[in-house]
Amino acid sequence: MKMLLAIIVTAVGAVLTGMFLPWWSIAVVAAAVAVRIRQHPPKATLSGFLGIAIPWAIMAAGIDLANDSILSRRIAQTLPLDGSPVLLILVTACVGGLVGASAAWFGSTVVARNG
Repeated sequence: MKMLLAIIVTAVGAVLTGMFLPWWSIAVVAAAVAVRIRQHPPKATLSGFLGIAIPWAIMAAGIDLANDSILSRRIAQTLPLDGSPVLLILVTACVGGLVGASAAWFGSTVVARNG
């Protein structure tokens, strides 16, 4: 139950802060959620990953659908993704998820050591 709550709070916080702050503010949100909702580091890390990767994938897919995959195909051709917009969305979600996971891991280990 804590894990689902952490994923939801991280996702909502990341979307809200992403509207007003730079992209890296998601790390602050993921770390703060991991500090506030105490979990073991592996669970907190997974919560941080999913809490960021899911909204980033949804937002990337929304942008992709809004312009008929024109921009996504061009970027995917520049990267070694064979021009696949779907792979680009997955890579985007994984990059965001890794930022969230590392920040949540940091937050959970700080709490574990000082708690």
